[in-house]
Amino acid sequence: MVILGIDPGVARIGWGIIKNTKPDLTVIAYGLISTPKEIQKEMRLKSLYDAMLSVFTKYQPDIMSVEDLFFAANAKTAISVGEARGVILLSAAQKRVSVVSYTPLAVKRTITGDGHADKKQVEKMIVQILRLKKTPEIDDTTDALAIAATHAYTNENLKSQNSNLKK
Repeated sequence: MVILGIDPGVARIGWGIIKNTKPDLTVIAYGLISTPKEIQKEMRLKSLYDAMLSVFTKYQPDIMSVEDLFFAANAKTAISVGEARGVILLSAAQKRVSVVSYTPLAVKRTITGDGHADKKQVEKMIVQILRLKKTPEIDDTTDALAIAATHAYTNENLKSQNSNLKK
């Protein structure tokens, strides 16, 4: 299964593609989609949409795993990121790719075993789990890889729970 992980944003969208090659996870590619602040919001969203379609076309993921939004204080940021997330979901629908979402807490718990882990702990575990030579330079891409890995592990756990129920 090829999984596209997405860390949504407006200015910076991290993406990571992994393949579940049981028992290992293999990194295929990862990167960052950036949109310049100086252009109009609708053009930023179109740029994001076009870039997402390119990722889907190039890597042909089976599923997209995206982080749920959580903003306790800044409603303006939440709205902007929500708009970007909508465009990301639209691009998946356009390419007929199923989408699953995970909360930041679920990602941290799955990757580190601690739902309150900090970014450094998540980075360290992603480097180990995916056997990367070094931590990706941009944390949005590390987060995207963690979101993809979360789905790989969660999907495997669901499959084994379902097969245990059938016995």
